[in-house]
Amino acid sequence: MSSNKATSRTRVRLIGAVASVAIASAVGLSAIGTGTVPVLAEPVKLDKPVQAPSFADVVEVVSPAVVSVRVRGETAETGTVSSPFFDMPGMENLPDGHPLKRFFDQFREDRRSERRGPRLRQRPVAQGSGFFISEDGYLVTNNHVVQGGSEYMVVMDDGTEIDAELVGTDARTDLAVLKVKENGRKFTYVDFADDGAVRVGDWVVAVGNPFGLGGTVTAGIVSARGREIGAGPYDDFIQIDAAVNRGNSGGPAFNLSGEVVGVNTAIFSPSGGNVGIAFAIPASLANSVVQELIRDGTVERGWLGVQIQDVTDEIAESLGLDEAKGALIVDAKKDEPAGSAGIRAGDVVVAVDGKSIASPRDLARSIAEYDPGKTVEVTVWRNGEATNLDVELGEMPSTDQLAAAAPDSSEPSVTSTDFGLSVTPAEDGEGLVVTDVEPGSAAEDVGVAPGDIIRSVNSQPVSSVEDLKAAVEAASNAGRGAVLVQVERENSNRFMALPIG
Repeated sequence: MSSNKATSRTRVRLIGAVASVAIASAVGLSAIGTGTVPVLAEPVKLDKPVQAPSFADVVEVVSPAVVSVRVRGETAETGTVSSPFFDMPGMENLPDGHPLKRFFDQFREDRRSERRGPRLRQRPVAQGSGFFISEDGYLVTNNHVVQGGSEYMVVMDDGTEIDAELVGTDARTDLAVLKVKENGRKFTYVDFADDGAVRVGDWVVAVGNPFGLGGTVTAGIVSARGREIGAGPYDDFIQIDAAVNRGNSGGPAFNLSGEVVGVNTAIFSPSGGNVGIAFAIPASLANSVVQELIRDGTVERGWLGVQIQDVTDEIAESLGLDEAKGALIVDAKKDEPAGSAGIRAGDVVVAVDGKSIASPRDLARSIAEYDPGKTVEVTVWRNGEATNLDVELGEMPSTDQLAAAAPDSSEPSVTSTDFGLSVTPAEDGEGLVVTDVEPGSAAEDVGVAPGDIIRSVNSQPVSSVEDLKAAVEAASNAGRGAVLVQVERENSNRFMALPIG
């Protein structure tokens, strides 16, 4: 009886299972028949994606104007090392059909050429970037890219290789101009921007050929303006944070209108790679230099023939200047343009042709903008008042002598009225020789050392202690807190501000 019940229960379970399978199959067949599938969760996405700035339009327009510059120079081939093997008897008597005959003949020719002198061959010396600035094929790059080269080739954006010739270089601004040798072709070119409108924070796009990889684009912003990095007397770089590496030299930095705001020239790189600090020559300076190179093949600059230094707060106080601005004349030889016009040591140049001068480097740049032979009005601060002098500029020599900055002197502010100096009249009767400097005195603090010769105080020549005292008293009566002392050391002049009570 119990056995029959168990069999009945088992039969019920089997029937239920078959029914379940049938229902599931029906559902599946229904899904297949109707073409529907189980609904799954949709992938996530933004209905309104964030619109990040795109530089694609700029790059598409300007890329054909940017090229890779390859430079080759001459170098002597390494001489062939002789071997006693080739001097063995019988080697010169090999039959014409011998497989080593040609090899030995070539070796002997090489040795004869070596005796006549080393042969020159072309080898790669540099690779950089550049960009066209005219339809007929003038292009700009860096001087340090082409320096030492004798053959130049530009590689276009499409891979076309074209020979070029050097038009001119300017080492002081690190600029050079090349001209491609393919006549009749019209090149895509770009124009220089008005860099006066460039602001810190503006977007820039750098296009070039880093590491020889080919056309590469990076983007960033203008980080700073007016950077001085010790590259030369005309430092006025635009700093950008776009990735610039070796091979980018000479390439352009564009604004979003596709205009060149600067020529990429240098990077700050403690490790040898890009760290996001790059420097570009401003468009205005590059444009003026490039046009002169195209016209004359060289750049001529005006020259004053002076040695200058910064005006510190203490020096400004000693001279009665309201601000520590201008360029302090350290030396002006009488046979040079400035000296011939009456400018002398102790003067402070505060303006040129009415344009204010902020620093020695500002003076150097301003004078360099004029042509040699041009007469300019130089305003100097002398004896507590401004004086205008007309100066006929000379031509800058080949070496960097224009407005060379004198060594900086340490001039901390002190309150002591005791200079702490021991002096004696100079042998030539012009000045006072410092024989001793008291430790901790004001004179020691500003850098006066035994052996220095004090030539003037507040632009007045001194030859005795009485002259020194009179100059200090005059400054004190005028309400000044310091006197300006001209010191000669190792045939070089400098100025120091000595505080007075």
